[in-house]
Amino acid sequence: MTALLELADIHKRFGAEEVLCGVDLSVAKGEVVAIIGASGSGKSTLLRCINLLESADQGRIQFDGQDIAPLGRAHGGRAMEAGRNHVRARIGMVFQSFNLWPHLTVLGNVIEAPQRVRGLNRAEAEREGRALLDKVGLSAYAEARPSRLSGGQQQRVAIARSLAMKPDLMLFDEPTSALDPELVGEVLSVMRLLAQDGMTMICVTHEIAFAREIATRVVFIDGGCVVEQGPAAAVLDTPSEPRTQRFLARFLKDTRS
Repeated sequence: MTALLELADIHKRFGAEEVLCGVDLSVAKGEVVAIIGASGSGKSTLLRCINLLESADQGRIQFDGQDIAPLGRAHGGRAMEAGRNHVRARIGMVFQSFNLWPHLTVLGNVIEAPQRVRGLNRAEAEREGRALLDKVGLSAYAEARPSRLSGGQQQRVAIARSLAMKPDLMLFDEPTSALDPELVGEVLSVMRLLAQDGMTMICVTHEIAFAREIATRVVFIDGGCVVEQGPAAAVLDTPSEPRTQRFLARFLKDTRS
């Protein structure tokens, strides 16, 4: 399979703390990679480095054959900023918080970036935006303000907004962690549909059952390092590394208590 994303020896420090300690990761087109690990293990920082929201201190990030790490480390300059924006347009990211614009309607949130970045006229953007809202089950809320929506609905709008840029890769940073338990399923259903459609995805998640169901590969990160990775069933059901075994044992104990 063709690699869409390749990370080699990625390091990231915040002051004296090394958050990522030489991460290597390759993601093929159409693959769904679930990243698991304890809070503070570096999972979210890794996604932010991929999307150039943080700059890796060391290492190589290749996206679709292009080395994009220098764009993350560069400061100033219109050409560099344009390069970063081009990469971010191709790598969609959905965060824990929804970050919707409260002054725009649901449809307005979805069509803003395609008009500004992709250059679509309003009619084109609205046509695509309404189709995406239908895809995530929210066509009836196109003219509503985000404040009228539940947390699960707002997160689905955030997913539609990212999809409106027609990204080649979608990053999900614990997209259900801020939701009430009864709303988690509706967001996971949309992600499941994207996986079935062949979208390349990297999902940081604590939803272990969901990872087992849709991930082609599970990556366990601990202390900023990739400890173990492999097919979902192998890593989650019969992990070979003691640190992975301890994490899953603690996680299962916490979810049952």
